[in-house]
Amino acid sequence: MKKTLLSLCLLGLATVPAISMAQEPASCVKTSEQDVASLFNTWNETLATGDATKVSQLYASDAVLLPTISNQVRLTDQERIDYFKDFLQKGPSGKIDSRTIRIGCNKAIDTGVYTFTFKDKTQVTARYTFTYVWDGKGWKISTHHSSAMPESVSQ
Repeated sequence: MKKTLLSLCLLGLATVPAISMAQEPASCVKTSEQDVASLFNTWNETLATGDATKVSQLYASDAVLLPTISNQVRLTDQERIDYFKDFLQKGPSGKIDSRTIRIGCNKAIDTGVYTFTFKDKTQVTARYTFTYVWDGKGWKISTHHSSAMPESVSQ
């Protein structure tokens, strides 16, 4: 028995219970649909500042942005900042038209349809999905997908 235990220790296998404990999920941060809905309001208010860096700070560092008015997938902070610099020049203001919110352990999804009105009074209606993750300090956008609604739909 001692020889087997010694062999396991030498192989590092005696630490398996510690590894298993480290992989257990952290406690879940409680949130509500209202809290998740307010994350969009914060994002929209941050758009109104005109500061692309502030908007980008709402995203996790490894977030994926699939923007409405660009064909380029944005994977880095700098790529998101570059997108928002152009987008913010249009003076966007978003309004949720319809939404569904789902809440999980340290994550949430807000998906639906929103309409942006720009300073030149033009509008774009788009489908959206925001996924959020709790990073230990606050909620961050981990994925943001937005695609303009098709003009005509065949049924």
